[in-house]
Amino acid sequence: MQRKTLSSRECIDLEASYGAHNYHPLPVVIARGEGVWVWDPEGNRYMDCLASYSALNQGYGHPRILQAARDQIETGVTLTSRAFYNTRLGEFLEKVCRLTGHERALPMNTGAEAVETAIKMARRWGYRVKGVERDRAEIIVFKGNFHGRTTTIVGFSSDEDYRDGFGPFTPGFKPVEYGDIEAFEAAISENTVAVLFEPIQAEGGILIPPEGYLKRMEELCRERRILMVADEIQTGLGRTGRLFACDHEGVRPDAYLLAKAISGGFMPV
Repeated sequence: MQRKTLSSRECIDLEASYGAHNYHPLPVVIARGEGVWVWDPEGNRYMDCLASYSALNQGYGHPRILQAARDQIETGVTLTSRAFYNTRLGEFLEKVCRLTGHERALPMNTGAEAVETAIKMARRWGYRVKGVERDRAEIIVFKGNFHGRTTTIVGFSSDEDYRDGFGPFTPGFKPVEYGDIEAFEAAISENTVAVLFEPIQAEGGILIPPEGYLKRMEELCRERRILMVADEIQTGLGRTGRLFACDHEGVRPDAYLLAKAISGGFMPV
């Protein structure tokens, strides 16, 4: 039975009728895509300059990624529990580690999960390695940040729309002005275990820090034994013209947080 093709209006009305009203999209319905171009059900063509917040850095339907997806689907194995090994995970981890120059990688399901996991990692490192008193760890974050929408993450957002109605929030985060190295240095204490930052603040307004800012931050982190955690979910994997946005200043963080573009838009990551 052939599936009925819905009009743009019908698609918008259906979503409004049955979906939670937590998002307000532009009134464009995407039915088909190729490269940078998308078409709506009526055949109107648009250039997609958003690229799904970097999830589609490679464009819609990149032929190599599409073929890889088809090849894997044909094996019948599209999911395995971590209770088993599979033939792909080891290769993926090796590739990610070689790409980033780091020793280990931990795959999660979403970018927000990656951020939450980095927070756990930094806190445990602070207690077990740095020697911070239990339950006193602090992580420096920046005003104007966007790291996700979990309860912990919105708790250190400076956007009241993200926080409204979701408290009480998790303690242990110190927000400072982005781009002000003196404010960053002043926020450091004996309990500081990490700094969580975007090399370019995306939802904050595409804010590029002053030249030398990230490099000086790196120096202070090395001097004071603080982990640098770079959220490159929107800026990484070629989005800014370098593999990672940190590369523009020759900065090598202790951890990269990656998502979205890793799958080329073929699955939510």
